[in-house]
Amino acid sequence: MKMLTDPTTHEDWIPPHTLPWYEQLGRLSGQYSLPWNASIPEPNAEAIFEEEVAKLVENQMVLDIGCGHGDFTVRWAQQAKEIVGIDITSDFIKTGNSHSFKNVAFIVGDTKNKLPFNDNEFDFAYNRKGPTSAFLDLKRVIKSGGRIISLHPGDRLSPELSRLFPHLFEPSSEEKPILERIKRSLESGRLLEQTTIEMIIGASYLKSPLDVIKVRCFGQTSAVHEMVIRESMNEIEEIFCKHATSDGLAVTSQAYIVRGTVKK
Repeated sequence: MKMLTDPTTHEDWIPPHTLPWYEQLGRLSGQYSLPWNASIPEPNAEAIFEEEVAKLVENQMVLDIGCGHGDFTVRWAQQAKEIVGIDITSDFIKTGNSHSFKNVAFIVGDTKNKLPFNDNEFDFAYNRKGPTSAFLDLKRVIKSGGRIISLHPGDRLSPELSRLFPHLFEPSSEEKPILERIKRSLESGRLLEQTTIEMIIGASYLKSPLDVIKVRCFGQTSAVHEMVIRESMNEIEEIFCKHATSDGLAVTSQAYIVRGTVKK
């Protein structure tokens, strides 16, 4: 079989989840929304996180860290007393501010710096795949007794893709940089002893060969997508059909959920 195309060789390629990548995604779509089609049976870390957020936002002053374009934020507008979303990508915030809820606000901010809020301003904060750097100053802006919950992608997310589609995907690693970064940020923010970290492992089923490409090229220009489709679609289809079941192509779904109560 012909070697699969390495999309990082395209001149437009931007390393995912870097500031330039988020800025490009904001320009291209104005939102952070996963473009591929997949099903996730239980245990589903996203569903667990959402259920817990739903219970904790009721009549609270809420902070949404790394809010993206705000769709998840405004979901809680009718339950929360007030809710503020913060994100570093201005185009995402522009999309968020297009919503018209009087008790919802969106601001541009860099969580690597001091958060632009008063001491003890919020009752509850959640972080849905946002930056771990927010932990550095989070304790200051949450009231004593306030709650924190945070969802982060796991370190062993979809390792099957690099095995099945070499060169298209980078080799997976046994290291745990995300978990270590979470722990370091919690410790620096004096929250490590006030929080727990749960690892949730399940499965995700990609529905088509094109979804494999969308996973790899998420946030890239159309030129990157088109190169991979043009040069490797036949091989990707062959591999997908060989390994997929009626549910789709199974890959590991892993996530970390951080939970805590602020004590001062």
